[in-house]
Parts: sequence; structure tokens; C-alpha cells
Amino acid sequence: MPATVTNDTIVAIATAPGAGGIGVVRLSGPAAPAIAEAICGRSLRARHAHHVRFRDAAGEPVDDGLALLFRAPASYTGEHVAELQAHGSQPVLQLLVERCCALGARPARPGEFSERAFLNGRLDLAQAEAVADLIAAADVHAARAARRSLEGEFSRRVEALAAQLLALRVQVEACIDFADEPLDTLGGEALGAALEAAVEAMAELTAATERGRRLRDGLHAVIVGPPNAGKSSLLNALAGSERAIVAEVAGTTRDLLRETVRVDGIELTLVDTAGLREGGDAVEREGMRRAAAELARADLAVVVLDARDPAAGRAAVAEALAGVPQRLWLHNKADLLGAAVEPPLEPDALRVSARTGAGLDALARRLRQAALGAAPAEGAFSARARHVEALRRAARELEAARVALGDETLELAAEALRGAHDELGAITGRVAPDDLLGHIFSAFCIGK
Repeated sequence: MPATVTNDTIVAIATAPGAGGIGVVRLSGPAAPAIAEAICGRSLRARHAHHVRFRDAAGEPVDDGLALLFRAPASYTGEHVAELQAHGSQPVLQLLVERCCALGARPARPGEFSERAFLNGRLDLAQAEAVADLIAAADVHAARAARRSLEGEFSRRVEALAAQLLALRVQVEACIDFADEPLDTLGGEALGAALEAAVEAMAELTAATERGRRLRDGLHAVIVGPPNAGKSSLLNALAGSERAIVAEVAGTTRDLLRETVRVDGIELTLVDTAGLREGGDAVEREGMRRAAAELARADLAVVVLDARDPAAGRAAVAEALAGVPQRLWLHNKADLLGAAVEPPLEPDALRVSARTGAGLDALARRLRQAALGAAPAEGAFSARARHVEALRRAARELEAARVALGDETLELAAEALRGAHDELGAITGRVAPDDLLGHIFSAFCIGK
């Protein structure tokens, strides 16, 4: 992405709202050094901390603090950047912002500092998004994953795959120039092998990116099962509070109930649903319809069955589970089995008791595994839903290229490879329409 030329200077408070020991006002742009020096009443040396007294237009003291100057291009944004570090009083910080604006700066838009860093080549788009993810990280796992993306781990993997596709495009274009020759004589076997390697690499990267997306956004898990299997009790047990009404009456849960919880370091959006069964009144049938709609977009179905007769429950939910990518089978109410012979437990099932808490630790481990797969969280990077979708579109283009190559329609193969290459470019910003940039950076906090 070529560097952009900006003639304006922006300013914003870069620390969180509220009182604090320190507050930072950040400037970026060509006038940043002059504005900072005017407020400090002295010249500033780049990359040195200066103890200064900030003054208003009349020369009256506003606060004492530190001033730092970073000259272009060796700064976060690639432009001249100045930081005024005062005491964390919002009125004081606002006075400094107003003084900066009076001297020629303008208030920054949300995410504009990171946007300028991207436009000036200091960060690619995936790294810029990782800045926001790091700020919003809810636990140490998410923070470390965001940090790895910020350091370029995700971008390097995307660019490595893009290099594979570029090499393929070059080979296919070379073959087109010799269209009169059979593909076999032009290295068609090697070309096919290289394409298969790219397909495999795409699948691996997509799986890793999906894990990164779940670390950032959490796992969308829908609790489903027949009536009175203990779905609402399980939601309450995982949430640690009485969020759902629990009763022995079948059909108590009529509507969807959502709760966001953290289980073993992973954020889960749990959705309790109406029990699935034949019949029921009009309201209950509407609840079952909504449950089916929620399952259609779920990452995971947590299927709750009565441990005393799990086979009957499986039959009731089998049709609704079609299309759900992952399923976790729970035999709930294990505490009611007593001394009776326990029904057989399938290899993919867990026996739990929402009432006593038995088996919930094992459930937490399984939920974490469902979110992250077999890969350890320590090697994960943060990613977003748009990254996953771009990779899936690229995978479809690669499949089209494979079909076209098999048919020896090289022009179609070249076009499909170009499409896949562009999808990867959209992740890092090599191919980035303005409306996409506006949507991404508008979600950042002001000052970053």
C-alpha cells in the first residue's frame, strides 16, 4: 500500500475516560511538533522525554507533565507524532485538546491514528485490526493472540500463501502463451501438484484463522435437546447464576435466552432454546422454530439428553442438528441414575449433573477443545470473521482453478487464481476498498 500524504494534524485523548494518574493527549501530522512546542514553551528533541509546563493561550499554566516527540517516519503513524502526558484529569486533558485545535489541529476520528499507520505502511490491515483486538482482549489468551497478530504472525502466513498463488499464476500464464502445446508437455503434473499444495495450505490457514476468530469473538454454542432434559439448568450452572427458569413442566422455555460466559479462558455465547419435540401449542412451536434458526448459525450444538434414557432424546433432536459443524453430547441428570445400571455412554458423550456440578470440569475442557481444536492456544493468533470469510472465498476460487486445470481451460484457471490471490490481499490490505477501511477503523476507540 503506497504512503498517503496528509496535510492536516489530528489530536485526541489516547487514554481511557475517567480519572487516572496519567492521561495522554496524542498529536499526529505535519504540525504536531510546532503545536506541542507552542504548548510546552520550548523546543522538543525527538525521542526524549521532557519535563514541561503546559500553558494555555494566555500563558497560564494548565498542568505539569512530560512531552515526547517522534519525527516521521519513525513513529507509530509514520508522521510526526507528539504526546503530552499530563495528570489524568479529564478537564485538564480536554483543555489540552482544545489548545491543540486552536493551534491548527482537528479532533481525530475513531481509529484514525491506526488508519494513518496503515496508509503510511507502518502496519498492514490485519496488524491494524490486531491493535483494536489487543485493546479489547478480555483475558491473557486473547491478549497474547492479538499480540502475535500485531507482530505479524497472521500476516506472514497470509503472505506466504499469497506467494504460492502468485507463483501458480505465473506458471498458468506461461502455459497460456503456449496454448498449442499439450499441458502435459508444459509441466502440467508439477502445476497440479503445486495447486494441491496450495489447497492444503489454504485449508490449514483457514482452520487456524477460525480458531483465532473464536478466541476474539468467542464460541457461539446453542443448548438443544428434548423437554425436561436439563438445558436451562445447565445454562444456570455454566453462568453461575439463576438466569433461566427451571421447572418440571415440559415446555417451560419458550424463547431464546442468551448468556455470555467465560469457560476455561474461552468466551462462550450460550443460547438456551425451547425443548424439541412433536406437538406443543403455538407459542412452543414458535420457540422450536427459533431454536432451529439459531442452530443454523451455531459453531457448536450442546445436545442435552436425560441420562436415564438418552436414546429417546437423540431421536427427537437428530433432524435439527443437520448442518451444525460441531456437536457435544451431554447425558445430564447423572445424579438420578442412583444404583441403577448406567446406560452405555457413546465415545463422543459426557455424563454430567447440572444440579450437583459433576462432570462440569470435563465439560469445560471439551468446550475449550471445541473452540480451539487440537492446536494449543499458545500458538494461536487473533483473527476476525471477515478474515475467515475471505479465506473461504479464496478456497472456493482455488477449487474452481483445480476444476479448470483438469479441463485444461487455462484462462479460467488463471482467473480463478487471480480471484483467490485478491481475496488474500483483502486480508492484509493489499487490495482494500475505501468502504472496507471506513468500516474497520470506525470501530476503533478514539485516540488509537
